[in-house]
Amino acid sequence: MPSVTIRPCPADTRAALEQAGFAPAWARLYAARGVTHPGQVAHRLPQLLPPAGLLHIERAAALLADTIAASKRLLIIADYDADGATACAVGVRGLRLLGARVDFLVPNRLEHGYGLTPDIVKLAAERQPDLIVTVDNGIAAVDGVAAANALGIPVLVTDHHLPGDALPDAACIVNPNQPGCGFASKNLAGVGVMFYVLLALRAELRQRGAYAQQPEPDLRALLDLVALGTVADVVRLDANNRTLIENGLARMRAGKACAGVNALFRAAARDPARATVFDLGFMLGPRLNAAGRIDDMALGIECLLADDPATAQQLAQRLDALNRERRTIEADMQDEALAILASYNPTDSHSLTAYQPGWHVGVIGILASRLKDKFHRPTIVLASSAQLDTAPAGHNSGGAEGSLLPQRGPTGLPPAGELKGSGRSIPGLHLRDALDLVDKRHPGLILKFGGHAMAAGLSLAAGRHEEFSLAFETVVRELIDPADLEGVIETDGELDAADHSYALALELDHAVWGQGFPAPLFTATFDVMAQRVVGEKHLKLKLAREGDVFDAMHFFHPEPLPERIRAVYALMPNEYNGQQSLQLKLQHWEPAGE
Repeated sequence: MPSVTIRPCPADTRAALEQAGFAPAWARLYAARGVTHPGQVAHRLPQLLPPAGLLHIERAAALLADTIAASKRLLIIADYDADGATACAVGVRGLRLLGARVDFLVPNRLEHGYGLTPDIVKLAAERQPDLIVTVDNGIAAVDGVAAANALGIPVLVTDHHLPGDALPDAACIVNPNQPGCGFASKNLAGVGVMFYVLLALRAELRQRGAYAQQPEPDLRALLDLVALGTVADVVRLDANNRTLIENGLARMRAGKACAGVNALFRAAARDPARATVFDLGFMLGPRLNAAGRIDDMALGIECLLADDPATAQQLAQRLDALNRERRTIEADMQDEALAILASYNPTDSHSLTAYQPGWHVGVIGILASRLKDKFHRPTIVLASSAQLDTAPAGHNSGGAEGSLLPQRGPTGLPPAGELKGSGRSIPGLHLRDALDLVDKRHPGLILKFGGHAMAAGLSLAAGRHEEFSLAFETVVRELIDPADLEGVIETDGELDAADHSYALALELDHAVWGQGFPAPLFTATFDVMAQRVVGEKHLKLKLAREGDVFDAMHFFHPEPLPERIRAVYALMPNEYNGQQSLQLKLQHWEPAGE
């Protein structure tokens, strides 16, 4: 069972924020998240870090400006996740606003794999581009850039992933995480990097006199897409990223989102006038991602590029249908995984690697996330790419051949096809660094890998999954502190009774929270006055505390609670039949003594 702790809150900082005008509850929440002055949460666009801080961005702007001036063709190569799709849409829309001739190509996850590979360069060459621009990929595309160079096609890499030992020989690289880049925020998503490149390009065009006789394009029109991609990619929400998101949400609420974003809201039955980070991360993002996971992300990009609302709505409905299909596949895979893991005891290992040949390659990342959450172990999920054409999506084609790893002894798996893997980590283990160490110790074991601290992708040769699993377990045992394997729920402690209000719940709901800037959770002891199951899988409660009674929900947990509990909960604004009320959202509970 995870332990519950209270997030430290410096008293002097809290007092200073109260003196600056923040309500006590907000001063406490901000101080506990490292905010020291009001400007850090003002989220005004002039506060954005200047583009000049990004290494080589002026060179990128000049390269793009020269291409535009010569009426040459640009081709964007995108990634197939929500960050890549929004980065592509921002690139296409922004470059067209700035006068470019631009098209896009996105690899199909199931056919081509990730990034600017030589095969993708070959496809791109059929479009006869004069310049290739990568978005949300490219920093590891050494072979792909070399292939493009051999064809006489220069490449501008815009990316945010961590580089490998060698950088591609690109015409220019813009990436806050490349060696020598002093940009203060290393947490830009791919869509954020592309947005910054457009800001620099507009400044370059301004300097060349392009807007002497005409108004400058307003790049704020792209912020809805920047916000969506940044939230969906679960990057750390430092002040710079929060500013991008806050201004993107403001445009959505003001009715200024593009047709595709509005269509995604409608497909998810959400109201853009009340847009929240939750909507972007859990409603729109998954629908956009579904295209890249089980079909073709070109569909998602076309939705974001559509200017006609009817066309955008048709595309969004197709994305919604794909997301329902993805959920079915995911549920089947999770059932299979839990069956394989029935005898798994997390205390026996520091990591978890699971393999099933028939699992859908596009959904293994979600499964890895679910298993990581359940067992609180760095998790790698593998599937066989050779099964893509023969196994029905979401169904077990391997039977008893599925395996929990590490597990000693043969599994009898056929050595056919490459294994695709997706990993998710826990705080305390940098997943990409762990994979890098495995790769250095076991050359050739991992065919390729890349990613971040908390998420990564990789591929193995068929038949080497057990070897990898043992190597990964060894590395994790060396790198991780055993204390990190114990789950911890960090809260903001007890909330004053007077602050339990619909108004505060609504304010919290509309604020920007996420990775590195977590949404508030509170703790208190309650008497359970009433409880009943609703919707077959949720528990609706009435909780009493110090004479106050609160409505509460425990989502996806229909099991009955004892009469008295110590609870971890969030404030949630509830609207039903035109009535507005406060509801508590139970996140965790433990029995409480008398």
